[in-house]
Amino acid sequence: MEDYNKIIESLGVKFIKARHVRMAQSITIKNFYDVENSLTILYDGEVMYNGEKVEVGDMLFIPGGKHATVTYGSSEGVIPKNVTNEEFLTKRELYFDTLHDPSKVGKIEDSFGLVAFEAKVFDSVNFFTSLDIPPFIIKNNAHLGKLINEVLQEEFSDLAGHGRIIKLKTEEIAIEVLRYILKNKLFVEQLVTNSTYFKDPRLIDIFAYIKDNLGGDLSNKVLANVANVSEDYVGQYFKMLTQINPQDYIEYQRMEQAVQLLRTSKKSIRHIGAEVGYKDTAYFCRRFKMMFGIPAGKMRRRESLMNV
Repeated sequence: MEDYNKIIESLGVKFIKARHVRMAQSITIKNFYDVENSLTILYDGEVMYNGEKVEVGDMLFIPGGKHATVTYGSSEGVIPKNVTNEEFLTKRELYFDTLHDPSKVGKIEDSFGLVAFEAKVFDSVNFFTSLDIPPFIIKNNAHLGKLINEVLQEEFSDLAGHGRIIKLKTEEIAIEVLRYILKNKLFVEQLVTNSTYFKDPRLIDIFAYIKDNLGGDLSNKVLANVANVSEDYVGQYFKMLTQINPQDYIEYQRMEQAVQLLRTSKKSIRHIGAEVGYKDTAYFCRRFKMMFGIPAGKMRRRESLMNV
């Protein structure tokens, strides 16, 4: 347990968004995907993950970077509409109504609450993604449900210090998710295999270097110099500890940064691609769509819609 305490001490948690949503139409989203972690609590109606029902009051946790098939809403005798992740992200307003009244949180039919957050170890490694755990349902956890409700209430308020309260409660949410995993002995093999590399200082140096140089040369030769190992060995070394080869990890980090830039800047897609290390804009766009199932331009439109 001491090892996890050390990891939590180095864990940086960043609030991304909170939503109170009414399900306007019954849909099944195939290959749902997002870069941040999302925790959804069901207030009323039906949500299914990979055929398993989420009960009212329970939560669905989807680690960032993990694909999932999720069904929202249902009507007796009505088959949910199958939509691709791209269709959902670009036409979200057809399927979900975003609510903004804090007095109605948890009191609307066919509704759920959602908190999305980033959790990184040493400010560079996506924690839940790196553990390689799949999406899962959290049951009988009133405290975690209360935290989500409190984040939603603060998000809808303009009280002094609401941003700080959201930050603190989002950090607590991330820790409570990890506590739930440990308490219920979930994903034991993944935790044993994939948490060990947080203790390797050379690997942490590589993570930090990648984070600080996403737009530059991140070849295995460069990484080998950072870790002080041979170029022939660095790929094997990285994969042995993380279960992923370094170039795949680098591409994920570059694409994650591209999403952040699409969300927070008005830079052109060409400029964003170059900033995260892609000299060929067309290649960047192809890889972006392959990873997220949606073109970069539509990702930007999706973000503007979600902020309405």
